[in-house]
Amino acid sequence: MLDARITDTYIRSSIRSDGKSKAYDSYIRAIRWASDRVGESGIVGFVTNAGFLEANTADGLRKCLAEEFSSIYVFHLRGNQRTQGELSRKEGGKIFGSGSRAPIAITLLVKNPQAKNHDNIYWHDIGDYLTREQKLEKIGGFVSVEGIAQADGWQTIVPDDHGDWLSQRDDTFNQFINVGDKKDRNSITLFQTYSMGVKTNRDDWVFSSSFQKLSSRTERMVGFYNSEVVRYLTDKGNSKSVVDFVSDDKSKIKWTSDLLNDVEKGKEYVFERDDICPALRRPFFKQYLYKNKAFNWTRHLMDSFFPTPAIDNKSIYITGTGTAKEFTVMMTDTLPDFQLLANGQALPLYLYEKAGDDTIDFGDTSDLFAEKAACEKGYTRKDGITDEGLHHFQEAYPGEQLAKEDIFYYVYGLLHSPDYRERYADNLSKELPRIPCVKTAKDFWHFSNAGRELADLHINYETVEPYSATLDIGKRKLAELEAKDFYVTKMKHPKVKNDEGKSVNDLSTVIYNHAITVGEIPVEAYDYVVNGKPAIEWVVERQCVKTDKDSGIVNDANDWAIETMKNPKYPLELLLRVITVSLETNRVVIGLPKLDI
Repeated sequence: MLDARITDTYIRSSIRSDGKSKAYDSYIRAIRWASDRVGESGIVGFVTNAGFLEANTADGLRKCLAEEFSSIYVFHLRGNQRTQGELSRKEGGKIFGSGSRAPIAITLLVKNPQAKNHDNIYWHDIGDYLTREQKLEKIGGFVSVEGIAQADGWQTIVPDDHGDWLSQRDDTFNQFINVGDKKDRNSITLFQTYSMGVKTNRDDWVFSSSFQKLSSRTERMVGFYNSEVVRYLTDKGNSKSVVDFVSDDKSKIKWTSDLLNDVEKGKEYVFERDDICPALRRPFFKQYLYKNKAFNWTRHLMDSFFPTPAIDNKSIYITGTGTAKEFTVMMTDTLPDFQLLANGQALPLYLYEKAGDDTIDFGDTSDLFAEKAACEKGYTRKDGITDEGLHHFQEAYPGEQLAKEDIFYYVYGLLHSPDYRERYADNLSKELPRIPCVKTAKDFWHFSNAGRELADLHINYETVEPYSATLDIGKRKLAELEAKDFYVTKMKHPKVKNDEGKSVNDLSTVIYNHAITVGEIPVEAYDYVVNGKPAIEWVVERQCVKTDKDSGIVNDANDWAIETMKNPKYPLELLLRVITVSLETNRVVIGLPKLDI
């Protein structure tokens, strides 16, 4: 009955068709139950996760609360520890200590039948950089709603047409062409389609820096799965559910609902060694992936973007909606993981389909040889940019010879524009990007050429010139170091005291391992941030040896260096190369034109 009420109210009022499962979160259920229980007159008070205040998926909830209650008071206590860097520091201490990483809000919902109007929404933000103790002191000082009123602390919120209370969108954004729209198939979009990356739900099992280790591990996993299928089918007198029947040994397999359903159906699988391919797991961090339909939760549309490692393609991978992380973008020429960027979406340069037996019509293409090469590998190739999208830009710049590839790189350059990201930050946190036409053809080509340069940096990061940082290797010379001296288990920054006497990381230095320390790293290199942290920090974090607690699986980044790159110095060189990538990215971005639309 309660879930039916949520469906009839919060979901029915939502303009979104996705993310509905989050509407049944237990604290949302509690709000719905209490809203009904209080009747026509009364007050509902909760201390809850504050996600509903800004989440895209909670737009229907916010609309209903504004309609059902005459007054709403929200005291936002912050504390969102799912953010990183400066954003995390601003969020301050966690009100419940280690008990919650989520932001917290005190919400009072008032039903007053005598009220002349509704939509009286009042908001108070506790402030930036406060410790838990400082927050509790503030709460205690205010005592009540009236205490905040006396301090002139309530800000009136007027919801917009989208049901947003905070971070309201700029509606001029709607004038621009959308990168994609899966709800309205008749709308004009810039890309044919878009897709999340691979979501496996068993990352430690199907990702590895070693091809050989991944092959052995997944072959054993498939064999164990099949043995459980046989055991389940053989035990005809078993009265247990499949969940209770299968082995819970986490060192043998990770069960998910789809695999358990396959056990119940008696499906057996064959280990497919050819399904192992390179993938971009996180920014500037490649691993091998067992890209197998049965043992990945979903690959979304990735099979049409990157069908095989032998087929060339590029995709612009953007931060998805509904995440606390600021919008960023990366170019990849290989299969992306779903969380390469938070809740990410890929915009492809090309789309591929399995070739049929009939003669293939190449159509109008600027790259007939690449099209034919794809065909010879068993696939037909189509442009990711639509004809309508090309026409849209050709109309904006008459007389210019524009190709779809030029527009593709224009998008990549524009999405790096600080002006664009700042002006439309609230839109980008809630919806897919829309792409404006800049006023002049000169600026168009500047963004497009910058996009090409950035794409080259971000795709070919393993081959750019390493930055000339200082290397402290003791009394030996670099040429005297052996392969074992480059083995890395966990990089870290040394600690120093700041002006306030607090211990902080010395960003100019990275302790690579016992034998090598990297120094004189330019602090400005950390300005290039992707997916919530500086690119350099992705290398520091991911080039390591890590053991999964549940399965006992060891993932060793040195395996990629030795097996794939044939270079034990790879992790060190990668760090130096990504410093170069960061500085060069900053140079290109600083040189972008002002956003004149």
